[in-house]
Amino acid sequence: MKAVAAGAASLAPFFDERSGLGRDADVRSRPVHGGLQQGDTPGLYGGTGEAAICDVEQLKRYLAEPRNDRKARAWAEALDLRTDGIPEYLDRLTPVLLRHDTLVKNHDYKKGKAVPFNALLQAGIAILVDEQGLPAVKCSCGNPLRPFEGDKSRISVSFDDGNEKWKGYDRSEVVVVRPASHKLERIALVDVEDPDRGVERPVGTTGEEDTAFDTRKRQAVPSLVGTTFGEASRRLAGRGLAVAYDGEDVPPDGARVTASDPAAGAELRFGAHVTLSVAEDTGASGGGTTPPGPESSRETKEPGPPPSSSRETKDPGPPPSSSPPSPPSSGPAKSERPGSPGGTPGDTSAPAGSTPPPPPSTGSTPPPPTSPETPGTGSPPPGSTGSPPRTTASSPPADDPATSGAPPPPAGRPASSAPATSVSAAPEAPTTSAPAERPRRTRE
Repeated sequence: MKAVAAGAASLAPFFDERSGLGRDADVRSRPVHGGLQQGDTPGLYGGTGEAAICDVEQLKRYLAEPRNDRKARAWAEALDLRTDGIPEYLDRLTPVLLRHDTLVKNHDYKKGKAVPFNALLQAGIAILVDEQGLPAVKCSCGNPLRPFEGDKSRISVSFDDGNEKWKGYDRSEVVVVRPASHKLERIALVDVEDPDRGVERPVGTTGEEDTAFDTRKRQAVPSLVGTTFGEASRRLAGRGLAVAYDGEDVPPDGARVTASDPAAGAELRFGAHVTLSVAEDTGASGGGTTPPGPESSRETKEPGPPPSSSRETKDPGPPPSSSPPSPPSSGPAKSERPGSPGGTPGDTSAPAGSTPPPPPSTGSTPPPPTSPETPGTGSPPPGSTGSPPRTTASSPPADDPATSGAPPPPAGRPASSAPATSVSAAPEAPTTSAPAERPRRTRE
């Protein structure tokens, strides 16, 4: 892992770093809640009130010059582009400053080819990010960037070739950026010279359409319990709040939110993190996938036991099928918009420790009813394959109110009992803007 310090010249850049393509700043890396950050995290990147930090038009001209044709082909190949698609691609990028030491896959230009290498970019380096907030180009030299794909916990950084170990370097504060779950319209930045000043920058602009806002203004945490992780992330980002979670990767968009800390209603400053607890839905295949609702899933459930006097205090068993009964619903029965599914908090597996349902039998009478185990504190809640929901380990900033999050669904409730009652998330239109008033977007 090669260290790349702010202001230090690369040994094999695509373009001379003295040509004025970009200008780094003096920024001290800031602590983060977890090493993985989504590209739409408010305050992940910085800005400045001065002139543009990246000259996108000049880079576009360099790559279009006939004498740089070989470089342009190598540059485009590194980003999976066609050379004729370079201008349009650059028009969609947005200049920002790194506020954290950030891991990327960088590229040198050697012998007519783009040679990839893992790099740690120092906070203060000017880059261009794409529509999902991913680093795409190092401004000062035009080097293409791709997402880091290694194991962050096993990196060994080499400080050489003029990249002296910078002051304040802390391996635990290194960041890896993952793409936002949707295309961004604006990026909420923090002025690196005045942290009380926020900058809302429309995607694809270089600073001429920036709108300032006060980062000290507090925003209330919205109600998130019962929504998907993707929807919760978008709601928080729309209010200038960031998501905190724990684990080796970002939870899938379809994972169900069971609690937030602080809870709904707590007021936090711009960029403050809200810790989400989620129960992953193994039935979801990919980000944003909506798991089947209760009505559709009942069509394929196991036959319930025949009627008896013991059923007087229980709900009727679900209709016949080959899969186990679904767990109780903790969200609204139906979604009012795509990406906000209602239904169950986990998959259709039975809770661990409870009596499993009888296996399907062909052409025979179902076995006698078996009374489910009495719910107790030792029985885990319904979740993905019997495992407990993922709970984040990080906590909100010390200066913000620390209130307990909304509780997860009741523990140990048997699959055949009546659904537990929980508070549904209040419908709230997702938004991707920072707290500032949305400016009218124009394009040069």
